[in-house]
Amino acid sequence: MINWKKKLSSRKLWAGIVSYITALLTAFNVSSLTIEQVIVIVSGVGALVIYILAEAHVDAMREKGDHSDEH
Repeated sequence: MINWKKKLSSRKLWAGIVSYITALLTAFNVSSLTIEQVIVIVSGVGALVIYILAEAHVDAMREKGDHSDEH
């Protein structure tokens, strides 16, 4: 089974996505300014996904810790 949380929080994955999109847009002769704008958006989405997953992990660990005190 694929661990999507781990995959989506990988900086290597997001670097690969950015590289692929850059190559694709360059191959289709998209202007440099447009390529830069797209890369900034994709990088921002990657950073947001990583942040959300990291916070979810911290919250889950905190919740787990709170429940262990009850036993």
